Amino acid sequence: MLLKDTLVRPLVTEKTTSFLGNDRTYAFEVATDATKPRIKAAIESYYRVEVDAVRTAVVRGKVKRFGRRIGRRKNWKKAYVTLAEGHVLNLFE
Repeated sequence: MLLKDTLVRPLVTEKTTSFLGNDRTYAFEVATDATKPRIKAAIESYYRVEVDAVRTAVVRGKVKRFGRRIGRRKNWKKAYVTLAEGHVLNLFE
């Protein structure tokens, strides 16, 4: 897997924007087979910042109805990335 395939998109939600002020933590949707070192390398190479820590969580897909059929959404992986002191990402510009 290439580094560019590791990051899917930044997650900009109400919960993740509350992290921006005090924790220097950003959330990203990442590939399901991405590891913490690969996520760290992808963030550092793409955004040119220094990453302090990476935490990951697998979000389980919900069971949903599609008409008469019962289906299930896909599982996806989320990464919380904490940047080193003095580093900032400009996601809103």
